[in-house]
Amino acid sequence: MITKLLIANRGEIACRIIRTAREMGIATVAVYSDADAKALHVRSADEAVHIGPSPAAESYLVGEKIIAAAKETGADAIHPGYGFLSENAGFARDVIDAGLIWVGPKPASIEAMGLKDAAKKLMRAAGVPVTPGYEGEDQSPERLKQEVDAIGYPVLIKAVAGGGGKGMRKVDAPEDFEAALQSCRREAAASFGNDEVLLEKWITSPRHIEVQVFGDAHGNVVHLFERDCSLQRRHQKVIEEAPAPGMDEATREAICAAAVRAAKAVDYEGAGTIEFIADASEGLRADRIFFMEMNTRLQVEHPVTEEITGVDLVEWQLRIASGETLPLSQEELSIDGWAVEARLYAEDPTSGFLPSTGPLELLDLPDHLLRVETGVDEGDAVSPFYDPMIAKLVARGETREEAMLDLASGLYGLRVWPVKTNAAFLLACLQDPTFRRGEMTTGLIGERGDDLTAIEPVNEAEWKLGAMALFAPYFAAADKRAAGPWSGAMGFRLNAPGDPHITVQHRGETRRINLEDSTDVRGFAAPVAEGALAYREGHPFLFTLPRFDGGHASKHDGDIVAPMPGKVIAVDVVEGDAVTAGQRLLVLEAMKMEHALTAPFDGTVSGLAVSAGSQVQVEAVLCTVEAAPSE
Repeated sequence: MITKLLIANRGEIACRIIRTAREMGIATVAVYSDADAKALHVRSADEAVHIGPSPAAESYLVGEKIIAAAKETGADAIHPGYGFLSENAGFARDVIDAGLIWVGPKPASIEAMGLKDAAKKLMRAAGVPVTPGYEGEDQSPERLKQEVDAIGYPVLIKAVAGGGGKGMRKVDAPEDFEAALQSCRREAAASFGNDEVLLEKWITSPRHIEVQVFGDAHGNVVHLFERDCSLQRRHQKVIEEAPAPGMDEATREAICAAAVRAAKAVDYEGAGTIEFIADASEGLRADRIFFMEMNTRLQVEHPVTEEITGVDLVEWQLRIASGETLPLSQEELSIDGWAVEARLYAEDPTSGFLPSTGPLELLDLPDHLLRVETGVDEGDAVSPFYDPMIAKLVARGETREEAMLDLASGLYGLRVWPVKTNAAFLLACLQDPTFRRGEMTTGLIGERGDDLTAIEPVNEAEWKLGAMALFAPYFAAADKRAAGPWSGAMGFRLNAPGDPHITVQHRGETRRINLEDSTDVRGFAAPVAEGALAYREGHPFLFTLPRFDGGHASKHDGDIVAPMPGKVIAVDVVEGDAVTAGQRLLVLEAMKMEHALTAPFDGTVSGLAVSAGSQVQVEAVLCTVEAAPSE
């Protein structure tokens, strides 16, 4: 058995591998770049070795550094995770040549499945159904156009060395073919250093079905059933589940048997995935499911397979790499329940899914309800150098409906700030009627367009929830005080009726909120440094004190007002002083917190109504700034 394992990866998959290795009594070594010096996978491993600058090309993709780190620490095996060097046959061979155990398939198996055109020819010879198309060596535009005309439109052009949705173009009409071919080749050359393409018949109602396979060095190969990964955005998987909805036993037996034949055709060892495209125009049928490609590594979505089979796939990888036989036979494997996984990304769906990087000041993930696979903790940061995944959220239930409900509940309850996430988008996908019926295709998200990313304006309940969260520290302090006449001081005023109203702001709009009417509002909220957040379906709305946002007074009004009853504890200016935008004018103590009120723009203090020690009421004008004349 392996005694010390180096993980040639980062983030959540590195943490995932470390967890299983520790349970097996195997020591672990992490590698890290400059950007990951304090990362969770580094903190979790028994040892860690620095391997270079932040860009992956100078660290995680440099095989020599990784092998040297293994030698330096006395590791006897290397696990590549997924991505990076996991499907690099040359790196696998270098690991083996260095006298180390490679936790993965043989280099020859990786090479056999590395190019899509060669893999399809191999699969056709092994009796695996393949999508109609062309994988010939003649790459001239004239020959490709001739083949497309024979296949029939629409057709898909795919880079033979492609992956991740790159180097793919759908062509609907003959007049579009030449431009699409040139574009595909340019992208393929830039991404993979290979501009060769293959052609496939476009499936009009495509479902993405994949089968988990596992082989050992003793000639045994099993499958661990199928996953459905049809919910995709631009060929990137969004939500995956196992088993596949609508899969009958006869079709399952046919597709899984084909996957086993595919693995045996390349003498496969370790964990792998056979990916199929299904024409679901008449449901899932064995005669309409075709081989696409093989991923010769562990998949991102492997937890859903683990959840329905009770198998730890990383443990199997380590045992197979150590020379053991498969722990279970095909007859001993079965499906129990349903599992679904959502990929929580640091990205902004309302802005074209642009990555959102930076510190995770607030990170509250529903690990009490879901299986959470993550590579970050609260206080860590999402780096601009790598994939912006925050976590994989995995739910398991006895039925699909139960699993989906648990996943939705987890997404409702998570809280992340200030990094933006796709949580609301994931919930919108889960709630889509077609997805709920299990009838989705790979084009569903594209067809729905903005409907899945639109955010409705903040509502009345959220105003109240934000107000309550904004003053949560005050209420917490009040709860801790001894019972007595001063224990319920909300809205308390000297020599005046109590006023339970406070004024809060959201995106430039202000409202007076009655806190007594807000105490029964239910929802997810949290105080943060900038103010307070109210969450709707995973999307945060920020509420602040009025007339300033992030510590700055409103730029539309020179009156500096009290956001709530309180005491002025500092005044930094006198009438006639020239001030600049953002300069502190005075400090108000209220609700057991200090609030700095600042100048909204460059100007002059034209009025000052208070001094240090003054008690003021909500919305009282404390100071006035007259804007400097424009030049």
